[in-house]
Order: sequence, then structure tokens, then C-alpha cells
Amino acid sequence: MTDISTDFTLGSMVCRNRVWVASGTFGYGDECPDLVDVNKIGAVITKSLSLKPRDGNPPPRIVETPGGMINSIGLANIGLQRFLEEKAPFLRALNTAVIVNIAASTIEEYKEVLGRIEEADCCDGYEINVSCPNVKEGGLSFGTNISMTAEITRVLRPLTSKPLIVKLTPNVTSVSEFARAVQDEGADAVSLINTLIGMSVDVKTRRPKISTTTGGLSGPAIRPVALAKVYEVVKSVTIPVIGIGGITCANDALEFFITGAAAVEIGTANYIDPNIAVTIADDIEQYCRNNGINDVADIIGTLQTDQTISVVKSWL
Repeated sequence: MTDISTDFTLGSMVCRNRVWVASGTFGYGDECPDLVDVNKIGAVITKSLSLKPRDGNPPPRIVETPGGMINSIGLANIGLQRFLEEKAPFLRALNTAVIVNIAASTIEEYKEVLGRIEEADCCDGYEINVSCPNVKEGGLSFGTNISMTAEITRVLRPLTSKPLIVKLTPNVTSVSEFARAVQDEGADAVSLINTLIGMSVDVKTRRPKISTTTGGLSGPAIRPVALAKVYEVVKSVTIPVIGIGGITCANDALEFFITGAAAVEIGTANYIDPNIAVTIADDIEQYCRNNGINDVADIIGTLQTDQTISVVKSWL
């Protein structure tokens, strides 16, 4: 069989393939040892980590919707200290890339969490979740304010030489402006999209189906939106774009690659099949063999449209 090149290098981080698992959908990587070989995943992105433990929002906080789900987990996590004591040793021993997703309510908290993880040296890169409420600004989300998103990137960049990925929200007017702003401040890549704002109502009780009324919509229903946002951003920046949103099979992932994504993250589909990322990576290899493609990178940014688009891929 043809040996297909599938690896992806981002700065100092080398990934065995371009199919990753998204934050919040795969725990800390150690929950399903009998169901998936984690070392076959391109990169494991941890559940969002904050300085102090968070209980998250009260239930109900997950509801199924046509083609997806709405969640309002509220960034529940074990906190930095327990993470370093209980999860870091396992992650450090993995034979695959590990990316820690960081969530915070102040810029100082982002700095402290990243700084202490750097000292522990238990990961290969960072994904910064800016879809968090800034308590010093009355709860305004960092990720919907371009100057605050840029400032987080600017402050964190000098703290690490490891890849810094900023995860962008689609709930803004122009996500490409945010992507350019974090690129200018030194981000190594952007990942998108985070969830869309969604809502579901119980017509019998006439009450929202989740406690916070609205939450984050994910799953196949958002894939066309995610693809369009990736298309928008790859035309605007020169750093890699990591595509996220409703990917459930190899064909879905290939759409993102063809559109210009350097890698993809599998999210909601992990709840259906914890091994789905491995299956998708294998199926992409088979697609390449069937089509005489020797390197997955040769697919990236090959979208054919009536309008010629020049996508800069100096990172390939």
C-alpha cells in the first residue's frame, strides 16, 4: 500500500495526522482507554482549564436538537492544581501531541494558568478559549471584542515558545478581522468555529430546555456555517486555520481541507463514537490512496471557484 504523508507541524509541535479532538468533547484524554487508542489521534485538546475549579451551570445543561445539540456546561473543570496533579502525568506520557485549552475570566488568570503549565512542561501547545466572560468588563465576552482578543494574544505570546492557537467565536460581525488581529499579535494559528448561540423551548412547559435559556449549538447543523467562516478566514490570514464544526466523517473533514483548513477538530461526534477521530484519519488516508494523492497537504486549499482565490500556505 502507498505510504501517505499525513503529519502536520505547527512550530515545535509535530502531529501524526491532521485530525484532532476538540476541547470539551474528549475530557482530558484518559476517560475512554478501552474505546480508543489516543496515540492514533493527531492531537488531544483538553477540556477547558481555568485557575480554580468550576462547577459550571446548573442542569439541565445539554439538550439534543435536530442535527446537533445545545450545551451550557459553563466551562466546568477540575481547576489547575488538580489538573497538574492528576492529569498532567498521563498527558505527558502520551505519544501524540497534547494541547491545553485555557479559559479564564481575566487576562491575569490566562497568564497564571499558562505560566504554571509552562513550568510543568506537560503539553505541546495551547488553545486559548476567548469565548469567556470578562468579569472586569461586566461579563462581556473576550471573544466578541477585538481589542480584548488581541490583548490576550499579545500578553500570552511572550510567555511561551510553544504554538499558541486562538479559538474564535462565530458570534461576531467579521471573524476574519479577529483572525487578522491575533495574527498581528503573534498567534501561530486560529481555530474556528466555536459554538453558535442556540435555544430550544419545551412547548408543554413553555420553558427553555436548558437552565441558562440559550447555549452553544454544535453538531452537523452548524457545519455549513463553520465551512463558510473557515473560507472567510483562510483568505485573510497567512497562519494556519484549524477547522471545527459538525465534522462526522472523512468527507466532512475533506471539505474543510479543500477549503483551506490545515487541520480539523472533531467535537460533538465524539459523544457518538469516541474512536471517530481515528476512523476519520484512516478514511482520509484511504481517500488519498484511491485518488493517487501522496500527501494530505496536497488537498489543502484546492477549492475551485469562479473567482480565483490566492490562499497563502507558507506553513505547508
